[in-house]
Amino acid sequence: MQTSNPQWEARVAALWERAPSLPPDELVKSADELANELEPGDARALFERACAQDTAGFESEAEKFYRAALATGDLDDYRSSRASIQLASTLRILGHLKESEQLLVAELDRHMALGHTRALHDEARATLALTYVAQGRSVEAAGLALRTLARHLSRYNRSVAGNAADLVEKTWD
Repeated sequence: MQTSNPQWEARVAALWERAPSLPPDELVKSADELANELEPGDARALFERACAQDTAGFESEAEKFYRAALATGDLDDYRSSRASIQLASTLRILGHLKESEQLLVAELDRHMALGHTRALHDEARATLALTYVAQGRSVEAAGLALRTLARHLSRYNRSVAGNAADLVEKTWD
C-alpha cells in the first residue's frame, strides 16, 4: 500500500468540494493534474482519475481507470469498496448488468470475511439492488433494499428484515 500523503489528500478533498461547480472537462483536468503528482500507476491516482471521469459522465473512460486502480491491489479498504461499487454502477450504466452483479456480489462476499472493515457495506447492497432492478429482478431488489434498510428503522426492524429476506436469496447481513 502506498504511503499516506496528507497534503495531496487534502488537495483531493478540496477538488471534490469544488466539483459540483466545475465544468466536466475542468474536473477531469484538475484530477489529472493531481494524479500526475504521484508515481505512474499509483492506485490512488488511478482511482481519482476514474472518479473524475465518472462524475463528468465519461463512463467508458472511468471504467478503464477503475479497473486499473483495482488491479493494483493497493487501495485501502475504503477506496477499494468505492472503486468496486462505482465500477459496478458504471457497468450498469453501460449495460453490462451481469458483470455489475458479479462485481458487487464479490465485494459483498469480501465484506463478510473475518476482519474486513465492511466499508460502504450498505452502499454496496443498495447498488446491487439497483443492478437487480436493471436486470428486471425488482422483487429481489426490493428484498435486498428493505433488508438493508431494516436495521436503520426506529421500529419494526425484525418484521421488515424477516419479510424482506424472503424476497431475496442472499442479503449479506
